[in-house]
Amino acid sequence: MSNNSQSMSFNAGQAKGQTQEKASNLMDKASNAAQSAKESLQEGGQQLKQKAQGATEAIKEKTGMNK
Repeated sequence: MSNNSQSMSFNAGQAKGQTQEKASNLMDKASNAAQSAKESLQEGGQQLKQKAQGATEAIKEKTGMNK
């Protein structure tokens, strides 16, 4: 193989490696964003559940159903 051909092959290999690294980084960022969104939704769900339970208890107290 000539030097020019070897150089082109080497550069193509480097470009492929850099592209794979960038894709991997993007996938990691997307995964982290998805995990963060999931945790936020779970926290919001817990808060909503607690508020609903509090409202239920308040209604039971007002109506005398908690006896």
